Amino acid sequence: MNRAKSTLEQWRIIQSVVDFGGYAQAAEKLNKSQSSLNHAVAKLQNQLGIQLLEVKGRKAYLTQQGEVLLRRSRHLTQTVDELEQLASNLGQGWEPNLTIAREIIYPMQFLVDALKAFWPDSRGTRVTVIDSVITGTQELIDNNIADIAICGIPAKGHIAEFLCESDLYLVCSPTHPLTQCGIVADETELAQHLQVVIKDTATEKSVDTGWLKSEQRWTVSNFHEAKNVLQSGIGFCWAPAYLVEDDISQGKLARLILKGSKSRKIALTLVIPNRDNQGPASKLLESLILLQHDIDQNKP
Repeated sequence: MNRAKSTLEQWRIIQSVVDFGGYAQAAEKLNKSQSSLNHAVAKLQNQLGIQLLEVKGRKAYLTQQGEVLLRRSRHLTQTVDELEQLASNLGQGWEPNLTIAREIIYPMQFLVDALKAFWPDSRGTRVTVIDSVITGTQELIDNNIADIAICGIPAKGHIAEFLCESDLYLVCSPTHPLTQCGIVADETELAQHLQVVIKDTATEKSVDTGWLKSEQRWTVSNFHEAKNVLQSGIGFCWAPAYLVEDDISQGKLARLILKGSKSRKIALTLVIPNRDNQGPASKLLESLILLQHDIDQNKP
C-alpha cells in the first residue's frame, strides 16, 4: 500500500494561506507562527515536486498547478470534516436516517419547505419519504418503519397533531359524458360510470374508504397515473384539490359537483410513532413541519 505524501493538515494550511491572503494573516488566524506555515507549505511542495504558491510582495498567489490541486483538496478536507462531524453527531444520539410516511393527499410542498429548512442543520442525516395510501400509513407505523407519519385516517393507538384539511374534488375529462348534464351529478348516475381509485399501499388488511359505489373500477398507484387516465376521457376520480386545480383552470379536467357533497375534506395529522425514543433530528424536523402550519410547539 502506497503511503500518502501529504497530510490533511498541510492542505488546510495552504488553504488558509490562500483564503486569508498571505502567511502572516493565516498565521494570525490559525494561531501559529509564520515560520511554521512557511515550513509546512515548503515541505508539501517538496514532497509533491510541484510549486503551489508564489509570493509577490507580501501576498501569496497560487500557481496554475496550485489552483487545480487546491480545488481538489477542498473537497477532501470538507469530506473529512463532515465525516468527523457525523461521528460526533452519532455519538450524541443524532439519527443517521429518518423515514417519513406521507399520505399522498398531503401537499408535498409543505414537506419540501420543511425539509429545505431542515437541510442546513441536518448533520448528514439521510431522509426517506414514503408515499402511503389509506391503511398503508398505519402499517408503516405498526411495523416501526416510520419515524414521522402524516396520516389521512386516525392512527390507532397514537396521539396525533392536526395539520390541515385536504379538499378532494370530483373530477373527470371535459369530454366525459358526466359533464353533459352540467356540473351536477348524483350518486345514482355516478355509480354507472368507471371510477379511478388509488391503491391502498398496505400489504395486509387493506380497506376501501370514501365514495366507492361504482361497480366498474380501475385501480392505479398514484394520482399522477389517475390524471393520465382521466385526461384520456375515461372515468372519474376523487383527487386532491392542490393536484388538479391547475388542470381544471387549463381545461384539462372538469370538476363535478356531487349533490350533497361539493367536496370531501380529509383531516391530515402528524404522528410520532415512538415518541419515547424520538431523537434530536426527528424532533427538529417535526417542529419544522408543524411550523409550515403555523403550529409552534413552544407556545401553549
